[in-house]
Amino acid sequence: MTGTAKSSDDEFAEVAEVVDAELVDDPAGSPGAPAASSGTPSEDTVPEDGDVAEVIVVDEDPVAAARAERDEYLDALRRLQAEFENYRKRVSKQQVEQVERAAVSLVDKLLPVLDVLDLAAEHLGGGDSDEGKALVQASALLNDVLAKEGLERVDPVGDPFDPNDHEAVGNVPADEDGSDEQGPTVAQVMRPGYRWRGTVVRPAMVLVRS
Repeated sequence: MTGTAKSSDDEFAEVAEVVDAELVDDPAGSPGAPAASSGTPSEDTVPEDGDVAEVIVVDEDPVAAARAERDEYLDALRRLQAEFENYRKRVSKQQVEQVERAAVSLVDKLLPVLDVLDLAAEHLGGGDSDEGKALVQASALLNDVLAKEGLERVDPVGDPFDPNDHEAVGNVPADEDGSDEQGPTVAQVMRPGYRWRGTVVRPAMVLVRS
């Protein structure tokens, strides 16, 4: 039994010597052993956390992007508001001009009526008769209403002749006392003129003394 035990010890020692010899001959170790690091990082080496922060591209600041978008919207809103304000002023001006044109057109159509009332009042003798009184009152009432709205009667007897307000249809000989030295004057009004809110809608038809 002792001899068998010694034989087994000898065999174990021989195996150990063979294994040691193989390890010395092949420093890389067995095929399953891990490869030794060469000290140079490979392409697949994952960098440390500090390196990751440096490599990652920093995205645009969301707050700055939101402010830029807000400024764009505000600029667009300001432009839209300015355009609307200009449009409102233009429409308001057009409406005022349209009302003015309509008023002038109405007044121009009423002028022949006023002329007829004047001629009728003269034919009936002014306010002597009942018909004349009624006609004069109606004519005065109509003229008062129109005057309050801006109609002005131009009846320039004795005034200097103004081609902007007067339409000369004839001449009257000058007086012998030399009163014409001041220039042409209105001697007689054949048909009264009218202004609507300062604008001449019809010049007065006059005879000029010169």
